[in-house]
Amino acid sequence: MGMWNVIRRRWKYLTAKLSGRFEETADPKVQLEQAMGEAQEQHRRLVEQAASVIANQKQTELQLNRSMLELEKISSSTRQALSMANDAATRGDTAKATEYNQTAEAFANRLIVTEKRVDDLKQMHLQATQAAQQAKTAVQQNANALQQKLADRQKLLSQLDQARMQEQLNSAMTSLSQTVGQDVPTFDDVRAKIEAQYARALGTAELSGQTVEARMLEIEQTSVNMEAQQRLDAMRSQMGLPVAGQVAAELSTPARPALAAQSETAGALEEGPAVGTVVNPAQQVVGTVAETEVAQPSVPTEE
Repeated sequence: MGMWNVIRRRWKYLTAKLSGRFEETADPKVQLEQAMGEAQEQHRRLVEQAASVIANQKQTELQLNRSMLELEKISSSTRQALSMANDAATRGDTAKATEYNQTAEAFANRLIVTEKRVDDLKQMHLQATQAAQQAKTAVQQNANALQQKLADRQKLLSQLDQARMQEQLNSAMTSLSQTVGQDVPTFDDVRAKIEAQYARALGTAELSGQTVEARMLEIEQTSVNMEAQQRLDAMRSQMGLPVAGQVAAELSTPARPALAAQSETAGALEEGPAVGTVVNPAQQVVGTVAETEVAQPSVPTEE
């Protein structure tokens, strides 16, 4: 007996354990559909049972109506037999009177039986009517409860979808800051890797800019730029334009000192070089060449 109790307890424990695991892994949507299916099946069985009760009430009502018609017919026949027996006795026909009285007695016996059956049918009809009314009420109440369950089903399904969406969102937000698995990097890991690669590229570029080759390229580029500036100055001179250095000096010199210098230069040219003034040989050559060109007579050309 003790062994049997141990087996029963072990079986109940295993059943509860398996039920708990099943409840943990079961899909709530499937369980909700199962519950709704069971509720609809119960309502269908209740409707069938109520229909049987109402059918019994209708059948009892038909039997009662038929028995009441039969009772009325038997009662009429009994009265007719009594009346005919009385007429026969009045006429002095004793034999006919006796027969009619016996017939009236038979009708009376049938009348008693029919009345008893009518009373029973009335009682049965009353009970069947009450049962039918209760069945109708139960069906209506169960239908209302089923409609409420259907409305709750839609609400629960919506809540279930929202819960699953929130779980997915929580999982996605958690994966941004925590390790999901060995084969799946997190967002922070990828960002750190990209930042490290970017910093390494910047460091390599900075070191490359400090090498001898980079400085040589910079010097060569500077030489090319100076040669280009010299070429531009030569082209400006040929075109009679001021060079870049003169333009910069003129822009940096104040206006009044420049005008004063121009006035002094003009006066010096008109009066000639002053005593003790050192004359630039290049300026003397330029003046001599100009005077020679002025004093040289024009040579007539041969026609």
